[in-house]
Amino acid sequence: MVALPDRILMSAEEYLVWEPTQEERYEYWDGEIVMMSGATRNHNRISLNFSKFLDDALADRTCEVYIVDVKVQVEPGQKYFYPDVVVTCDERDRDPQLVQFPCLIIEVLSPSTEAADRGKKFAKYRQSPTLQEYVLVQVTQPVVEVFRRNEQRKWVLSEYNLDDILRLESVDVEIAIAHLYRQVQFETEATEN
Repeated sequence: MVALPDRILMSAEEYLVWEPTQEERYEYWDGEIVMMSGATRNHNRISLNFSKFLDDALADRTCEVYIVDVKVQVEPGQKYFYPDVVVTCDERDRDPQLVQFPCLIIEVLSPSTEAADRGKKFAKYRQSPTLQEYVLVQVTQPVVEVFRRNEQRKWVLSEYNLDDILRLESVDVEIAIAHLYRQVQFETEATEN
């Protein structure tokens, strides 16, 4: 593996040619290359559960579900992110490298990415005219937050727990929160006596 400098800068055009040739995944933030961190088993399991369920539910529709290795063009020439799961139902999405017209983006939170997923990334995702729902999934506890764009184009938060059924309006699919957390092992807090 080749050691990379602490900060890599390049144009968006260079990034789109360079990045697919790399062993690791890198996002693009206004000219700066940002390496993606590795995920835990729980993170991977939740992403897999969510994507599998969506892929099965949308099998007979024109929607496509992508996981982990397909980037989303957030801002042409400026920002390209790798969400954990992305769904597009837009026939204009034909680029083999990326999704440009997402309707649903799901991020499974980890301590190293939560601040960016809630902050900078969501601020940029909100600018997408096609995005209807942004889902944040906790890995330390069974909590799912869904931000939905309402009729006034404002983002509204709904929170779901283990016993709830989540309805994803963007793709008209329901899923039990318990199914998203299938085979996920939560750490139990040590109690002092």
